[in-house]
Amino acid sequence: MEKPHESQEPSQSQDSAQDHHTWITAQDILREKLITEDSFAWKLATTGASQVQEEEALRYVGGVDISFSKDDPSKACGTLVVLDFHTLQLVYQDFSLVTLQVPYVPGFLAFREAPVLLQLLEKMKRSDNPFYPQLLMVDGNGILHPRGFGLACHIGVEANLPTIGIGKNLHHVDGLTHSRVRELLGADENSSEDFINLVGCSGRIWGAAMISTQGSIKPIFISIGHRISLHTAIMIVQMTCKYRVPEPIRQADIRSREYIRKLEMNAKVK
Repeated sequence: MEKPHESQEPSQSQDSAQDHHTWITAQDILREKLITEDSFAWKLATTGASQVQEEEALRYVGGVDISFSKDDPSKACGTLVVLDFHTLQLVYQDFSLVTLQVPYVPGFLAFREAPVLLQLLEKMKRSDNPFYPQLLMVDGNGILHPRGFGLACHIGVEANLPTIGIGKNLHHVDGLTHSRVRELLGADENSSEDFINLVGCSGRIWGAAMISTQGSIKPIFISIGHRISLHTAIMIVQMTCKYRVPEPIRQADIRSREYIRKLEMNAKVK
């Protein structure tokens, strides 16, 4: 928990502490429902595997992201995209422009961003959209989180969707550091693997660090969100990376930033 600024009013400080206590309780309750194994009806067609019937195969993969206004950081654009898993072509997109009232607090990102993204998923589900995702990738961490329950876990449990967390920065939990990850990734030059498991000092596997494209020096950090194993999550990320970040999240990010940029340009013109 961050120390409040000295100029902060006592009542504001008390309210903030109450919010944090409420959030911790909510995380603890939701974490009881967390599933960290494969729990889905679809099948993943991989090279060398037996033929998977089309109606059984993973077909639609979603990605969610939020972009913020440069002029007003409280204004944000939540974006949901769905891609065809085999072609990585866009089949659905939706946006939600919102003014966020909840401040950013490290460790509690979900309470700021999850409601916006869950609303986009619920809107799609209510309309019985045929492209509703069978799997969701989240621009944020899953169990690779100080409390073991990041944004990807929160959304996954609330939406009851298999969910993968993709982080661009490493949470320093359980002794994990950037220098240690870099050391492990470059430890075996003869290895054909492009990822390493993130094993903390406790022996717990928190996720994986992956060099997703040739020539990249910055890994991405993959962790379980909900209803998926780390092994399956890594395979799916490998199959959806054209660039550093998996395509569902990359497309959500690009389209989210473009949407809010156009709105700001139009506002200035008027």
